Amino acid sequence: MLFVYFSRREICSSPVPRTDHTPTVWFADNGERLGTYRGHNGAVWCCDVSRDSMRLITGSADQTVKLWNVQTGTQLFSFNFDSPAKSVDFSVADKLAVITIDPFMGLPSTIQKIFRRKQRKKDQDLESVLTIKGPQGPINRAVWGPLNKTIISAGEDAVIRVWDTETGQLLKESDKETGHQKTISSLSKSADGSHFLTGSLDKSAKSGI
Repeated sequence: MLFVYFSRREICSSPVPRTDHTPTVWFADNGERLGTYRGHNGAVWCCDVSRDSMRLITGSADQTVKLWNVQTGTQLFSFNFDSPAKSVDFSVADKLAVITIDPFMGLPSTIQKIFRRKQRKKDQDLESVLTIKGPQGPINRAVWGPLNKTIISAGEDAVIRVWDTETGQLLKESDKETGHQKTISSLSKSADGSHFLTGSLDKSAKSGI
């Protein structure tokens, strides 16, 4: 189960895959459930909350990424893809989001950069502003680098990669000899975005590349 803090008092949980389709918000102090976000038709793999705690973004095996009003639970918009969405991450200032899409039915894994919801639904950008074709195998996590200038990804092939957010060019990747030796299952960044931590099935955690 994935937990994301809304504030010091509330947390949002993305349910264990294959058991529930509904993200839930709870009081962190006593575990009381505040409400749920209904709309996905498949396992919800990931979620992230904007810095002002006003917007929630979720990614699901139903091949959609959805934006929600945190306070009301209203679904604001749904982005549709051709494969399941594995991870989501709001950028600094919350104007952009990075999404990883699993390989599916012959389609490769990809990293998608989208704009956050516009004030008017008719102005919403339906297409990703950048699509990066990933490596073989799933990309388990992607996060924004410092100042939104890079995207950092990691996944099944145990390689950490750094991409340019404007061009999609691969800038750097971890050394296979000194890096992780098995699938990278988690990737988290510090609050200021200056460094990140990875966890792997090789039973190790590493900081940076």
